[in-house]
Amino acid sequence: MSYKINDHSFVLNHGKQYKILRLRDLPDEEKPREKIINNGVNALSSAELLAVVLGVGTRKEEVLSMANRVLREYGDKGIAYQKDPSIIEKDLKIPLNKACQIVACFELGRRFYQKKPGSLTSIRTANQAFKLLKEMTNLKKEQFRGLYLNTHYQLIHDEVISLGTLDASLVQPREVFSPALEYSAAAIIIAHNHPSGILKATRADIEITNKLIKAGQILDIEILDHLIIGKNRFISII
Repeated sequence: MSYKINDHSFVLNHGKQYKILRLRDLPDEEKPREKIINNGVNALSSAELLAVVLGVGTRKEEVLSMANRVLREYGDKGIAYQKDPSIIEKDLKIPLNKACQIVACFELGRRFYQKKPGSLTSIRTANQAFKLLKEMTNLKKEQFRGLYLNTHYQLIHDEVISLGTLDASLVQPREVFSPALEYSAAAIIIAHNHPSGILKATRADIEITNKLIKAGQILDIEILDHLIIGKNRFISII
């Protein structure tokens, strides 16, 4: 009996077979590194830029597929503000060294690009908050996110707090308020999405909200709102 390596370059969809195009299958001029050299960074998609940072994939997942999945499941802004590589490793099932590369990439960008005083975004209504969080409408997984504001209602930090089904016993106040203390925030707007599109608060949603409001009162950091985001719509439960 001879060895046979399974070909994972094909997938079945509704009975039809489709080939998965891998990085090595692309023409040289379409490969991300070559595109940067020949056409500049503006010619690359976000996934292609992330693929350049990651370099190579794993035995189970090609680098372009990994980059696309990271951005699809976390969202562009979500992954940019996640600073803990161990959380990315756990949430996205990728090697820790890859998660470290992602965190380092976005942290370097933050350090080189700091917003100038007076250019901070003001959030005074739920609609304004929703505009900043609109990308969450298309996420396939539930994401719990915090918008951290100063005393002038200006956004000073945006962080993905957790990824996955919300559970009142798992979302701890320290995870929500730790960035608030780090960035000296005066108030927080919390939000999470319902991938189903159903805009109805669950018991867990209410429990989490009440727990965070009480914790905020002790720390003198106000929970301004809790938005539930569906398909291009939202509701406020505060």
